[in-house]
Amino acid sequence: MIGTLVNVAAIVAGTALGVLFKHGISEKTQKVVLQALGLCVLILGVMSAIETELPLLLVISVSAGAAVGTAIGIERRLDAWGERTQKRFRSEGGVPFAEGLVTATITFCVGAMAILGSIESGLYQNHTLLFVKAALDGFFAMLLATTFGFGIALSAIPVLIYQGAIALGAGFLAPLLTDAMMTEISAVGGVLIFGIGVKLLDIKKIHVGDMLPAVLIPPVYFLIASLF
Repeated sequence: MIGTLVNVAAIVAGTALGVLFKHGISEKTQKVVLQALGLCVLILGVMSAIETELPLLLVISVSAGAAVGTAIGIERRLDAWGERTQKRFRSEGGVPFAEGLVTATITFCVGAMAILGSIESGLYQNHTLLFVKAALDGFFAMLLATTFGFGIALSAIPVLIYQGAIALGAGFLAPLLTDAMMTEISAVGGVLIFGIGVKLLDIKKIHVGDMLPAVLIPPVYFLIASLF
């Protein structure tokens, strides 16, 4: 759990720095930085997505995951949580608090690094990968916080639950996660991250939160395939 705790601390610290710097950064600069961040997120998403060796599985995973997520109302629930929290803490008016929270949560939780890092941390007490992820997440949190405010720090809660659960269950999960499965999980995550980039660039509102179940489809596929 040490790696996950460091990751959580990095997100909170990065958010605090972003909020601190925010007041000394002009609105135009914040906008340009967010655009630069959006472009980088797009590229990272593409880099992960094109690694897929099963394009049809990628399409099915994202489509089926979106259908399930929409039926459950994942993004609506995440938005509602963000809005309730914003009212409770009376944070900055006019700041898209819920949008920032959803964006940060998905970015920090989706991806092979979160899964593999948590497994190595829990199974072998090797926290190196999560330390690297912590540095990246902390920097990303700082940039997001200059636009979305301190709400970005709340994304540390799902990171703690998600990565902590994987680390604690690493002994059970490790034998099930093959290289092929991780490649496809990462590819699906890349599509979701690309969607976040599109949102950050204000090109179109993508309901990425509703697509989260997509990352569960590849593991189900490979587990079923292993039975035959």
